[in-house]
This record gives sequence, C-alpha cells and structure tokens, in this order.
Amino acid sequence: MAAEGVMRPLVAFRVLLTPRRGLATRDPENPLPVVRIPRALQQKQELRLSRGRNLPRPVLARPGRLLVSARRPELNQPVRLTLGRWESAPLASRGWKSRRALGDHFSIERAQREAPALRSLRSEATFAHLGLEPRVLRALVQATPEIVRPTTVQSNTIPLLLRGRHVLCAAETGSGKTLGYLLPLLQRLLSRPRLNPCPLPAPRGLVLVPSRELAGQVWKVGRPLASSLGFKVRELRGGHGIGKIRLQLATQPPTDVLVATPGALGKALKSRLVSLQQLSFLVLDEVDTLLDESFLELVSYILEKTQIAESPQELGDPFNPKAQFVLVGATFPQGVGELLNHVANPDSIATITSSKLHCVMPHVRQTFMRLKGTEKVPELVQIIKQHDRACRTGPSGAVLVFCNSSSTVNWLGYILDDHKIQHLRLQGQMPASMRAGIFQSFQKGSQNILICTDIASRGLDSTHVELVVNYDFPLTLQDYIHRAGRVGRVGSEVPGTVINFVTHPWDVNLVQKIELAARRKRSLPGLASSVHEPLPSNPNYSCQKHDASVLDGHKDLSLTLGPFSPQASMG
Repeated sequence: MAAEGVMRPLVAFRVLLTPRRGLATRDPENPLPVVRIPRALQQKQELRLSRGRNLPRPVLARPGRLLVSARRPELNQPVRLTLGRWESAPLASRGWKSRRALGDHFSIERAQREAPALRSLRSEATFAHLGLEPRVLRALVQATPEIVRPTTVQSNTIPLLLRGRHVLCAAETGSGKTLGYLLPLLQRLLSRPRLNPCPLPAPRGLVLVPSRELAGQVWKVGRPLASSLGFKVRELRGGHGIGKIRLQLATQPPTDVLVATPGALGKALKSRLVSLQQLSFLVLDEVDTLLDESFLELVSYILEKTQIAESPQELGDPFNPKAQFVLVGATFPQGVGELLNHVANPDSIATITSSKLHCVMPHVRQTFMRLKGTEKVPELVQIIKQHDRACRTGPSGAVLVFCNSSSTVNWLGYILDDHKIQHLRLQGQMPASMRAGIFQSFQKGSQNILICTDIASRGLDSTHVELVVNYDFPLTLQDYIHRAGRVGRVGSEVPGTVINFVTHPWDVNLVQKIELAARRKRSLPGLASSVHEPLPSNPNYSCQKHDASVLDGHKDLSLTLGPFSPQASMG
C-alpha cells in the first residue's frame, strides 16, 4: 500500500505534463479545463529537459596542420581540406558586423615555409642557364654574392627579355622582379654601341617608378651591377622644383640608366632638360600605381616621347634605337590592355604570371582581430612590447605599422612617444627633405618600428621586416596584397606575420573575401581578370592550366610562346 501511495503522485505528475491529444472544443461555451501546475514543478521539469539539450557538441578534429584557426574550434579548417568552388564555407568572420563579434579573431596559418617564388625551383638552377653573358654573371657575383640561384620569376622573365620580347610580368611581391629586368637591361646595353653625344642627357635605359623611396631602392640595386660593367645609373626624384631638377641633371655625368619618378621626368621632358631619343629599354615598375589616375596623364606623356619597337626585329638596328617594353607589378589594373594597344603591338607581348598571383600568401601567418576603435591603441602597444621582449630573447625582425592617412600616422606617433616607444614615421605629406633617408634608416636598423602610409607598401625591399600591423585596415584588396607583401620576401631571414585590426563594416566585407579565398585556396575576387582579359587574343600565345601539386592545393599557370621559347611554368 505504501508503494501504491508513492506511485500515484508520480502517475498524476506525468499525466499533468503530458500533452492532451484528441481533445477539441466542439462548443465554445464549454472550453477545455485549465490544469494549473505548480511553478516549482515546471522549473524542475525544464531543468531536466535542458540538461540534454545543452550538452557540449563534439568538435570533429581532423588530423594535420590547420589552414584556418578560429577562436571557435568548430570553424577551424585543416590544410588537407579543399573546398569546392560552389561549396559553402563556414566563415569565422561571419557576423562580424554585429557588436557581439567584438573580441573575436581568427588566423590564416602558414601552409608552407618558403616563399612560392623558390618552392618549385630545381636545386641546380643557376643564372648561367638563363643566357646571361659571363660579364653580367661576374658583375652579379660581385654586387650580390648572397644570391646564388634565380627565383622562378627570374628564370622565366630573363630568357624572354634576352630574346627581345616585350614582357608583362605579374608576380607576387618579393619574388625578385627587380633583378629580373635589370640584368637583361644591362646585357642589352653591352651589345649596343654608344651613339654620338646628344646635347641633352639621353639615357639608354629608363626605369619608371611611382615613389622617391622606390627610385632610391632600384638605384641602390642597379648601381653596383652597372659600375662593374662600366655603366652609370642615376636617379631623378620628384618633390623638387624645376630649378633643382635642372641642377641635378646638369651636374651629373652622362647617364646610361635613369631611374625616375613620373613627376620629375615629366617636368624634365617638358622643359627639354632630357631626351628619350636613344632609349633602348623601358620599364614600368609597380605598374598598377603608375596607371592610377594620379599618374596616368604623366605616364602617357612619357610614353608619347618614347619610340617602342613593334617587334623583336626592330630592336636589331643599333643606329636607330627603339625601346623594349617591360611592365612589372604584383597587381594589375583593368587599363593595362588599353595602354598596351596604344604603345606596342600586342602580338609581341609575352605575359608571365605566377600561380600565387593575387592569392593570400601561403607562407605568412595572417591574423584578423575584431576590435573597437578605442581598443586599437592599447592592442598595438601590447603587440609592440611583446615583440620587443621577443627581440631580447632571440633573433627578430622589424615592425611596419600601416595607417590609411598621414594625420593618423602623426597622431599615432605622438601616442607611441607618450609610451616611450622609439619609432620612425613616413607619410606622403612630409617634405622631400624630411622623407629622404627615412626608409633607408629603417632598412639599416637605426629603428625597428616604422609607422607609415601605403607609400611604403609598393616595391620597397623589406627582407628584415618580421611583423606588419594594419592599424587601419586597407581600403582595397590590392592594398592588402602590397602591405602583406612586406614580409615573407625572398631572402627574408625571419618568418613573416601580419596582424589586422578590423573595426568598420566595410573592413568586414574585405576580410570575408580574404577568408573565403584562403579557405578555397583561390585568388582574391575581382583581381584575377585584370591581367588576362585586356590582352587581345594571339594565335602564337596560349595559356594552359594543369594540376601541379595536389598537396599544395593550387594550379600552376604555364606559358607557351610560339617558336620563341619553351614552356615556362611559374611556381
């Protein structure tokens, strides 16, 4: 009887909690009876049911290294997993436009150790196999004894330039493009006799660059090479009036190779202080910037003053010099095709592209942090102090901090001064006298921290840089590629890392595109077509794609250039 008395309340409790089925009110005047359950019993039952729903879900852990590591482990992606083109990807940055995402973060991990420009090279590859003369090889050894083998870009660019082809070279940052055009330029000058002296300075080689800092760097690389061969390399920087430019050209001896910015060279041409009639080799370095609206008019005027060869056969006459044309860059705008149609025969242009062009660099760790605007300064100070402690315990590199405006560079510099953090600043509104030498001082190691705008993101050699901090997230994907390309360059002694502060909704849009491209192991959207589409079709030119490495998860782009050259594959 006692047991029966205990069971009756339990049966009654279950009956009360069980949904009543099959009951319907046929008459609205006689509704169903309302059964009231004590609140304590309701809470006890809800707690019992919730225990089963709130059990932690098991995280599927796959073996191997991670490609994307997120704060939430279920969003991690291993390197071995490749998502299809139309397969939906679980983005760690999804929902970052909401304030609830503040404090979230994820990282694109290193998928390989060495730069893509060196990954597919044979160990026995040397510069001697590329067709360079012994004199040029000796000059290379004397000027840069640390460079013992060519990169993939150099292995494919140099032979084509030695055959007289116009070349459009599109490759990732830090892949050795500068030497790829300087060595053929100097060898071409060796085979060309000096013509009668011109009343005006008349260089035989011209390298056009967008900034004074890049002009100084190209001059620094080319000067020892040229001096070993008996040539003179000069630079013509902007930021000065016509009087300074006239004095600079008048005091220099005859120049074989001129490295200039569009502003300075445009002023010199309009004032008839220099002539391009004897030009045999023309290079547009960082062409994406040179074809920007701020430079396009000047660059078009300079090209009008240049005689560019229609075919390799026109380069054979030493007494009627015509220029060989080279365009170099890590990203290419949509207007490249229109420019080439105006200045050269499209059939004579060979396009060389790297398989990692416009891709997220696989050998650089890239971290994205969702922060408030007020959290950026303390986070930056903490990162710099951690890096300083790491420098004391072992080998470490320098730090580049990028901002979107000159005013932010100055303001952030004052903040670091208050924290007793020594640094250098570089931005476009500085006078030329102040900008001169700042980046060179940073390269020499006088200071390990440089706060700068995008003026320091194009083409400048930064093999000693270990960390890039995007204090302001870049406004375009092109800017992100160039900023991130300051680390992980060919010849870097330290592994590179990029840390990004994400604060605005428009920042989140770009971050999601970068994350999706990294998870699918594809190029960034909106950039891949800017190299291939503008070039007209040519029966002697064909691009073929083939699977090169399943482990790397990417495809190589091979180039077949008619009867002139064998197949050139980019790594």
